[in-house]
Order: sequence, then C-alpha cells, then structure tokens
Amino acid sequence: MASVAIVYHSGYGHTKAVAEAVQKGAASVAGTTVHLISVADADANWDTLAAADAIIFGAPTYMGAASAEMKKFMEASAKVWFTQGWKDKLAAGFTVSGAYSGDKLATLQQLMIFAGQHTMLWAPLGQMPGFNNSKGSVDDLNRVGSYSGLMVQANIDQGVEGIAASDFKTSEVFGARIAALAVKLAG
Repeated sequence: MASVAIVYHSGYGHTKAVAEAVQKGAASVAGTTVHLISVADADANWDTLAAADAIIFGAPTYMGAASAEMKKFMEASAKVWFTQGWKDKLAAGFTVSGAYSGDKLATLQQLMIFAGQHTMLWAPLGQMPGFNNSKGSVDDLNRVGSYSGLMVQANIDQGVEGIAASDFKTSEVFGARIAALAVKLAG
C-alpha cells in the first residue's frame, strides 16, 4: 500500500478544486491511500507527511511565485529538512494562475528546489503538451503545455467554473501518474 499526500494552499478555491482532482486521480490507483492536506492544517499532519511515500505540493502562483501561505509551510518544514525526514520520497507539484503562462514555471521551479533541498525525487507531469498545433484544442490534456509539473489556468473573474474541464482531466491523470509511481516505489 502506498500513501500519497497532497499539500496545498488555495486563496480563492481554484487550487483546492485542482487538488481535489489530483486526489481523485491518485485515489483511482489500486493500492493507494490519499491524504488531502491544506497548509492551514499542516501542523496536525506532520506525521501523515512523514509516513507518505509521495508528497504532491500545490499552490497558486501569485506575483511570479508560490503563495505566501505555501512559503510559510515550506519554511515550517525546516525541522523535517534538518533530519532529512523526506529523503527519497517522491515529490511532484502543481500550480494555478489566471494567465496561460502567469509565470507558473517559476512556482514549479520553486517547488522543485524545495523538494530537492529535502532530497526528494521529483516526478514531472509525464504528459506531452496539447493545444500546440493547428489541430489542437483547449480540450486537449496539458493544454497549458508543461513538462515540469501540472499547470492550470483559471479565469480570475470566475470561481472554479473558470477552469477548463481539460485542466481538471489533466489533474486527474497527473494524480494517477504520481500514485502509480508511488506504488511502484513502495512495492
């Protein structure tokens, strides 16, 4: 049995909805237990994170970086870092912003560096980019075209209905990929 934890911050509900889609995908993999943890509840869940085989980090991109609440969580993990408590765990990440680019890559790089400092093993999205040729469509998986991790675009003047169905499907496929890798590593 593999344990996957999804740690996220959501300012307006978009990132939480994506985290839930990632959770749905991860939970679809046999032999997986999935824990959805808001950074607001991190202090009650350090043991869950310690027991996880994989940790997926999710944050909105604000002003070209992860949100301040995610950064607080990252800094709060210093005791774990000091003991190398997450060494060799699988890590992955996702982010949401209003623009197609929205400097989301900077947020994913921030999460990758964070995972690297914890000596975790980073898993990329694992999907070819969609919507990148004349036959492409906004309905394609990975329509934003990321390799490093999951990138989602959300209309800033809408709630979760401003996220394309294909982004939710991409999120589920991403969650399933990370869970399958976690099962393989845990086995």
